[in-house]
Amino acid sequence: MDTGIIMRTMRTLGRAALGLVVATLIPVAPVGAVDTVTIGTVGSPSANLWPVFIGLDKGFFAAENVKPDLIYVPASAAVIQQLAAGSLDVTMSTGLVDPIRAVDQGAALALARFEVQAPPYAMTAKPNIKSLKDLKGKVISVGGAKDITRTYAERMLAPHGLKPGDYDFVYAGATTARAQALLGGAVDAALLLPPSNFQVQAAGYNDLGLTVEYAPELPFSGTAVNKAWAGRNQDVLRRVLAAQAKSIEYFYDDHNRADVVRILVAVSGQKAEDVEKSYDFFRKNNFFDRTGKISRARMNALLDALVGLGDLPARGNIERFLLPGVAQLSD
Repeated sequence: MDTGIIMRTMRTLGRAALGLVVATLIPVAPVGAVDTVTIGTVGSPSANLWPVFIGLDKGFFAAENVKPDLIYVPASAAVIQQLAAGSLDVTMSTGLVDPIRAVDQGAALALARFEVQAPPYAMTAKPNIKSLKDLKGKVISVGGAKDITRTYAERMLAPHGLKPGDYDFVYAGATTARAQALLGGAVDAALLLPPSNFQVQAAGYNDLGLTVEYAPELPFSGTAVNKAWAGRNQDVLRRVLAAQAKSIEYFYDDHNRADVVRILVAVSGQKAEDVEKSYDFFRKNNFFDRTGKISRARMNALLDALVGLGDLPARGNIERFLLPGVAQLSD
């Protein structure tokens, strides 16, 4: 073989070997590393969490290099306690009153966006109870003594001549637990979320009314964050919110109805017909906020309600509850 060819070949092999050694010695950052985000929520799978389940099923979180670690906690107040302690990074489908109370008391939490912009509960009662006024002297299951569901129930009962003391409350944080208490005869009525309300109604129980008819101006749930975590992971949070937004848009596309129903049936174990009713209920009432923002008017209405309950001393500046640089106010 020609000596020049041999020398060129040796030089080429030498450079390749050197490149291999250098590549071995220099650490290479992983491409598209996946960020795990611990997300807390209340109870068990329900229609409120539809966007999370859609995002997981359709790969919207994966496309943003995010892996949600979904943690179910029995009650809303307990979820917020864990968020404040740093055990959770984010909470979703969490009643807004608990993070608001926590922030007012000095917790380093903040709201990133609204999720369900009006309360989607139904007051469901035993077969012999036909109307809200028939709940006088009865036992009603709501989420907690300071839970927003108690406010909803009182809002529903007041126009029918019932005031606190005319009925008794018992508490269960998860809607599935309240449904079981009603079906088991432990309570006379309960505030239930879809699809549990449709399941109970199919068993012969009565729908006495919807919370959205009595408190349409009060937002229900939102995404809250631990501020320390959000400060370290603002890009991750933006990707979480982006996946959430894609999921909500997927929900609202009527062509996806069957697929959206399939997703919730798979995670909740509920009957398809009950989940179909849930989809139509949420879709008709536009419960999921599509803007990704926080309505100033709705936020003020909720703060005023909490002031009226004595939970807040005054409305004050609502921006103290929002995550700077992420949460956006709308008029």
